[in-house]
Amino acid sequence: MLKRTLFFSNPYHLSAKERQLVVTDKPNGHKKTMPVEDLGFVVLEHPMITFTQGVIALLAENNVAVVFCGENFLPCSMLLHLDGHQVQNERFRFQLDATEPLKKQLWKQTVKAKISNQARVLESICKSGEALRYKATQVQSGDVTNEEAQAARKYWPALFGKQFTRERFGAAPNPALNYGYTVLRAAVARALTGSGLLPTLGIHHHNRYNAFCLADDVMEPYRPYVDRLVLGMLEEKMDCEQLDTQQKAALLQVLTTDVRIHQRQRPLMVGLSETTASLARCFAGEGKNIRYPVLE
Repeated sequence: MLKRTLFFSNPYHLSAKERQLVVTDKPNGHKKTMPVEDLGFVVLEHPMITFTQGVIALLAENNVAVVFCGENFLPCSMLLHLDGHQVQNERFRFQLDATEPLKKQLWKQTVKAKISNQARVLESICKSGEALRYKATQVQSGDVTNEEAQAARKYWPALFGKQFTRERFGAAPNPALNYGYTVLRAAVARALTGSGLLPTLGIHHHNRYNAFCLADDVMEPYRPYVDRLVLGMLEEKMDCEQLDTQQKAALLQVLTTDVRIHQRQRPLMVGLSETTASLARCFAGEGKNIRYPVLE
């Protein structure tokens, strides 16, 4: 079932009644209700939004990822459910006991899938993806030759022009990319907890200050979906630097874009759950391959 995403950019009060989310418009007191089980993500942007403890607990219980935005109106933190799967303790143990050779093989699969999808993004705009396709064939266990970075040096100039530099605080379209990636990261973290995995323990990323290392690993092959979305925004002359509600709403659509995994089409949000479930099977020794999407 495809879950809904709610984006709040005005002052509201959120509460719960009979397992329904109650949204009260502060200026006029108008109320709307909706079933919590229909929700996947709630993005809280406005600083005057208030909520009860009960509604936060109810959202967490239903594995709804609540994303909080800071003073710059960019996502800065997430709320995720601590008890996301019925055999979570067992899956945590499998994840903790994963061997280095296994993690290196999983990272190889991840990098190959990412570079291949980057090639498909270029080909979708009538540019050659041949160099990236070759790079994907050269990825070794653990990506010891860093084909990911070599591919990036070819990919970004081909996608956004030779003057473009991919930076966290760079010029447009970096702000749009960053926002889209943050939304994607929240979606991956939600899917990981739903599959009984710890988003903190990565297969490649291991920064001691990063609480979402595994989310950052798994999201890599999904990043090109954000890139393609931002490219479409540029083609429509949308401002990709000073993001307003319209641009942010457009970027949230990445969660419902179609992805293809094993010849089946499904929304990205659903595809993520298949990817994370396959990763859990790899940790448990029940499978060898992560099911990543093939961009079309």
